Amino acid sequence: MHIIAAVLALLAGVYIFVNRARNAAEMTHELMGVADDVRAAARRLGFRRNKAQHPVEAIEDPNTAAVTVATAFMELHGLPTEERRQALVRSIQSELEVGLPEAEELMILGRWLMTQCNGPEPAITRASRQLCKLTKGDMGPLLEMLKAVSADPLTEKQREAIEEIRRIFRK
Repeated sequence: MHIIAAVLALLAGVYIFVNRARNAAEMTHELMGVADDVRAAARRLGFRRNKAQHPVEAIEDPNTAAVTVATAFMELHGLPTEERRQALVRSIQSELEVGLPEAEELMILGRWLMTQCNGPEPAITRASRQLCKLTKGDMGPLLEMLKAVSADPLTEKQREAIEEIRRIFRK
């Protein structure tokens, strides 16, 4: 009887091990899919990374810089809700006059660029500087995109971010 119990315990252990290995493989596959999405969005939007400089400083498109700032601003309020994400997508579409697929790709790339800055606060500073440099001081549609995703009322971090953006564009 004790041999049967040992065999059943061994089979249960093997079953658990196989299931965990399968789950780990699925998660790895999903993470690779996310990385592929970022790479594909960057390629379609013409983003080229230069190893010698920070990714945000390699931005050559003002739309990418503006969406990076807006995405980081949205994250200052905490994890964005689906409602806020959709508001940003609609704002990107209307302000930058792009279609839904390109707006979503800009958001994917903007979020990745934000993570490369290690958080929303440094991303806002870096991407705002790059946007100011690319547009020669013209904020363009940035303020409208920030209005679309801002909390009501603004959080303290969002107020500080707006002051930082104004300071950068005043220089």
